[in-house]
Parts: sequence; structure tokens; C-alpha cells
Amino acid sequence: MNKTKVAVNGYGVIGKRVADAVQLQPDMELIGVADIITDWRIRSAAGRFPLFASTAEAGEAMGQAGLSISGGLDDLLAQADVVVDATPKHVAAGNLPRYRAAGVKVVLQGGESHDTTGHSFVAQANYDSTLGRDMTRVVSCNTTSIVRVLGALRDAGLLAKARGVLIRRATDPWESHLGGIMNTMVPEPKIPSHQGPDARTVLPDLDVVTIAAKGAHTQTHNHYWTLQLTRPASREEVLAALRAAPRIAFIKMADGLVALNSTIELMKDLGRPRGDMWEVAVWEELITVDGDEAYLTYQVYNEAIVIPETIDAIRALTGSTPDAATSMTMTDLALGMRQDFLIDKLPVLPGTQT
Repeated sequence: MNKTKVAVNGYGVIGKRVADAVQLQPDMELIGVADIITDWRIRSAAGRFPLFASTAEAGEAMGQAGLSISGGLDDLLAQADVVVDATPKHVAAGNLPRYRAAGVKVVLQGGESHDTTGHSFVAQANYDSTLGRDMTRVVSCNTTSIVRVLGALRDAGLLAKARGVLIRRATDPWESHLGGIMNTMVPEPKIPSHQGPDARTVLPDLDVVTIAAKGAHTQTHNHYWTLQLTRPASREEVLAALRAAPRIAFIKMADGLVALNSTIELMKDLGRPRGDMWEVAVWEELITVDGDEAYLTYQVYNEAIVIPETIDAIRALTGSTPDAATSMTMTDLALGMRQDFLIDKLPVLPGTQT
């Protein structure tokens, strides 16, 4: 098998997870990671895969810090079929001329605008339109969840329109010493917030409005949705539509999963790397249907949800896997993803049966 050679530029929250995920894929090879940092973040990667400097100045600093590098970003790109840019927001747009000159396919992240690539990506929704393109943008964590959940209901013929409230984490956990908010909540300065319009870059006909605020916590986002259905439906129909969709999992308050932190603790207990949750976690008991209206709430792990989408975007751009279902199955199996986290579905460990 000729493996797709993947480069990662930016070894932060997303980049390090993409690098690990690429290494797990049977049809991909991680040829190196580029960055400008010299501290513990990049030192933790030393020896695991080749390191490159994103700029000449970074190369000097990395050498002075005792890091062994294999060259600059252009050297890395010369070996790559695809580059995943996971640099900070708005940096990637400035890198595009270098990527074009190198002739590589490009996957950007949701911090960049849709106009930067002219195409936005969620695997289950528009994989086919990505085939053979030169570049795409994997939408943000919240937008990914919106497309997965609302797209599942739309595909089942149930969704007329959706109105959602998003409570966002204030900052990523590793940066909580640098900023964030305490003892308050900060509304986003306009309605609709950007997630709804962003979802329409993937599903143009989606009737959705979002309102968002930052909360004083650092772990994950929380969504609350009021849905207008196309017709009176049963709760079982809504559940079935969500169960049929990929990368949506159910959690139960009855199992003790009563808050954002408890779900993340479960991910750690399941042995997930870094406690990651790649799925949207929907509270099953809270799904409520009243005639042609439905209500639900779910959790989004912002540090991890876009990782499987990024892997699928690599396959779509290169055309190495011609359809979404095949790619998603490959990705999910390699990551060890499961369809639900319900406690009564977890394996019983030896010696614990009563």
C-alpha cells in the first residue's frame, strides 16, 4: 500500500492530536511536525517523529535549545502529500503561498475563515464534494457538532429549523493560567453567534440560529437546542435518527454522567488518549419531544472532536478513499471509537462480576 505522507504544521492542542491520529492510520505516514516553539510542548515530541522549524528564526532557537531538527518547513513540505495546518488562528492563511509553491494538499482548521479555502468540511455531510480538491477547512468544534446532530435529523426528514444556545469553555485547560474568566459569563457580542452561519458553509439549507456565551470553566462546550420538526414525531423517531448517525454517542445522568467533568473523567477511565472524546455526547434522558417540537442538550469536547474529521479530510483531498463511510470506518476503528459510553454497555473487568 502506498501510504499518504502527512505533514503537520503546528504542534499545539489540535496538532499533537492530529499527529498521533495519523500515526494510527493504516494508510498514512506522519513524516514530521513543524513548529516555532522550544519548550516542553515540542520537547515531548522529540524522538517520536522528525521535527522541523516553521521559520528560519525558529530553527536557530530550536538548535540553541538543544533540539535536533531535520530541516525547515519547506524541507518538510517537499516530502509531503498533504499538510495539516494546526497553527494559531489566522496564521494558516499566511502559510498558503508556501503550501501552494510546494504543491501539497492542505487541511486548515476552523480558526480560519471559509473564504480562505472556499470549502468547509464535515465528513458525514460533504465528503464527496471534497474529493480531488487542493484544500479544505475542517470547521470548528462547535460547528462540527452542529452539523453532526442537526444533519442527522435533517437527513431523517425530521428537521425544519433549529435554535441553539451554546455555553463555551473560557479557554483550553493548559492555558487556564494565562487567561479566562472567573465568577461570570460573557455573552458573544452578536446574535446570531458565528457557529450557525458557519454550519451553513457545510449544509447551506440548514435553518439554524445560535446564541453563545463563554462560561467560567475550561473543559468542553455545552449546547441546548430547541428544534422545530417537519411534522409531529415520537421521541423514538428522534432517538433513532441520532443513533443512526456516526460519531454521536449517548450518555445518561442515571449512570452518574451528570456534568461536563464527569464525562471527561469517564473518557480517562476508558483509557482514551489525553481523556479525549471524539464523539458528540447527547444526554439521552433529556431528549424531549412534544408534537412537532424537540429539545436536547449535548457536550462537545473542543480539543478532540475535529480530529477524526481532519483524518477523513486527508483521505478526501487525496482521493485515497472514495466514500465517506469507508473513510470514517477506517478512522474510527484506528482511534478506538465506540458508539456509546453507557455504563451498562461497558465491559465487565475480570474479577469484578458479582
